[in-house]
Amino acid sequence: MADAQEQRTIEHENKATPVEAEVEGNALRLIPAGADRVDAIVKLIDDAEESVRLLFYLFEDDEEGVRVRDALARAAGRGVRVQMIVDDFGSNNAPKDFFDPINEAGGDSCVFHPRFGRRYFIRNHQKLAIADTQRALIGGANLAHDYLSDGKETCWRDLWLHIDGPTVAHAADYFDALDKWTKDKRQSTTALMNLICEFSQTEGRLRWLFGGPRPRISPMLASIVKDLSAAKRLHMVAAYFSPSSSMLRRIGDIAARGGEAAVLTAAKSDNNATIAAARYTYTRLLRRGVKMFEFCKCRLHMKLIVVDDAAYIGSSNFDFRSLYINLELMLRIEDEAFAKAMHDFARCEMNASNEITCKIHNERATLWRRIKWRVSRWLVTTMDYTVSRRLNFPLTGE
Repeated sequence: MADAQEQRTIEHENKATPVEAEVEGNALRLIPAGADRVDAIVKLIDDAEESVRLLFYLFEDDEEGVRVRDALARAAGRGVRVQMIVDDFGSNNAPKDFFDPINEAGGDSCVFHPRFGRRYFIRNHQKLAIADTQRALIGGANLAHDYLSDGKETCWRDLWLHIDGPTVAHAADYFDALDKWTKDKRQSTTALMNLICEFSQTEGRLRWLFGGPRPRISPMLASIVKDLSAAKRLHMVAAYFSPSSSMLRRIGDIAARGGEAAVLTAAKSDNNATIAAARYTYTRLLRRGVKMFEFCKCRLHMKLIVVDDAAYIGSSNFDFRSLYINLELMLRIEDEAFAKAMHDFARCEMNASNEITCKIHNERATLWRRIKWRVSRWLVTTMDYTVSRRLNFPLTGE
């Protein structure tokens, strides 16, 4: 078993075909390697001539984080307008003076920290870097060593997308609106909900879609639901996979009506409860013909949905927090050639993983493990996965 997994890993690493495309005058390039990501963001900042906008959940004081911070300070020092928003909860491990070099050079860093009573529930989970309203990076990886490096089990398998073209200006306008809201001491949640709807696009082959706390589903989720409901082919890579019953039904329906549906989740994480919560969903999906895989080489953090001729790339996990509470962004790319490349990319990730068949799932689904999986689903949907991470019980049963 170990030899077979090792062989799949070698084949996975050797199949490094670049994924690139041009859609509506925008050049797209996928960046799946961590070491390439840190080089890409430093270059993005160093090449900026007028402005840099940075929106991230987690920004840590380690070797890679310092490289990015120092690049921002250099940009501010040469007269580039540098603006940054980081999440207070996600980046609270960084020392309070960590961002001082940026501010001292003339940059502007602020913390996404909703008023007391809402701080725990609403978080900025988005990842976005913009240079000169022309070039951008989006995806799931944060600004820290384990997201911007490769080769260790503690690293996170993730991806970014580099975008060069006119669509980036819309993301810059969204950043500016969010920056204004973040600095507003009155911080109306209604205004935040309106902002999410205002900047989510409903037309075009490239659509910026945003998610967040709304009484009804967000524009981001509404688009995903619409695509899943009519899908014939789905490849999903979801680091945290614990959606609602209705979303599980939609995924199962694709396979049940003769389509192709495959989901890749994590076998390794920093939070056992998220793995166990995902495994709780397997029985229902496997019975309907959905193929399930677990990524074992290292920790999985990727967020990718490829449905027919559209691909979604961005920051959103496929769980309750990301789909209904967090501030999230996904870029929907409707292009047959790009979608085909992303279907192939997802299959490559799955081929390097362990397929969880009905037989394998049933063998490990003992009564005690099923209880643990059910408890885990409750923890990550009703409570929160940050709470369960702190507890971090051996809930997978492994």
